Amino acid sequence: MLRGSTSAAAALAVMLAGPASGQAPPAAPRALARNFDGVWTNATVTQLERSAAYSQLVVPNARAEQVDKATTARRDAANGRSDLSQGAFKDENATAGYNSFWIDAGEGLMRVRGEARSSFITSPADGRMPFRDRARSLALTIRDGAEYRSGKGAYAGPEDLPIRERCLIAQSDAGGPVMLNAIYNNNYSFFVTPGYFVIDLEMNHDVRIAPIFASAKEARASHAPAVIRPWLGDTVAWWEGDTLVAETKNVNPIQEGRTLTPVSSQGTVTERFTRIARDELLYQFTVEDPVHYTQAWSGEYSFKPAKGQIYEYACHEGNYAMEGILRGARMAEEADKGGQ
Repeated sequence: MLRGSTSAAAALAVMLAGPASGQAPPAAPRALARNFDGVWTNATVTQLERSAAYSQLVVPNARAEQVDKATTARRDAANGRSDLSQGAFKDENATAGYNSFWIDAGEGLMRVRGEARSSFITSPADGRMPFRDRARSLALTIRDGAEYRSGKGAYAGPEDLPIRERCLIAQSDAGGPVMLNAIYNNNYSFFVTPGYFVIDLEMNHDVRIAPIFASAKEARASHAPAVIRPWLGDTVAWWEGDTLVAETKNVNPIQEGRTLTPVSSQGTVTERFTRIARDELLYQFTVEDPVHYTQAWSGEYSFKPAKGQIYEYACHEGNYAMEGILRGARMAEEADKGGQ
């Protein structure tokens, strides 16, 4: 968690920077330019990296409409009424954690200024993360995923459980850096005050609080010592025109090893937030880290207004699981003593 206050902000009347494309909705009113207040969502079937199904960043309108219709059709079919005359239902998906009721994939592909996108990543041009060694950087994340799906893992102790099981931070990397979408709970509440930028996530109730400084120089000089590596990193912020820039360093080392976007102690993530329309908050990011990547890489997507509010994410499964695991270990130890 970062430093600062969570008080809400009054709207600041300033000019919105940056022209919109011809397909974009009308620009945000002047009074909204530096006002990000409200509940936003990044729910979409578009992912961070580009899949092999797409050859370019911008998806042609005809194909994008097909994807959107297919997304809606799958959701409606899955959420349709069951035919109770068929009798008792069989559980034919016993390995899945959730049925479709809980899934929130949005309305289809992500759109930025009206353009449908095949990935969040815009650079490199192939839409892929430029890992030095993908398998090595994501080794723990891949292992955690396999163990989570199978329910089997060679855990040496409670600290070896994935962060999702320990209810520490959002397992979907929703809190960043970089902030990603998940299968559900894709809602964010933003607040901007004269002194702080606050991001309240529905996913695992994480909160990022970044102090806002008068300049980039002053902000960068205010980073905590490198030995302090909090969850979600150490973030400072400043305004560049009507774009709020946030710079994050010193991500927690446990998070570095168990995330889809690993950032080492030598890495820096720069995030940019710009209100480009009344119903569109542009989010841009650049990751620089010579430990994990061969080059800097960047991307963008747009937050859209959410239809609801932020609800409590009570991560009790992991809390009870931890107690059960420890109690079971103690019982096993007592049983071993009795057999001696």
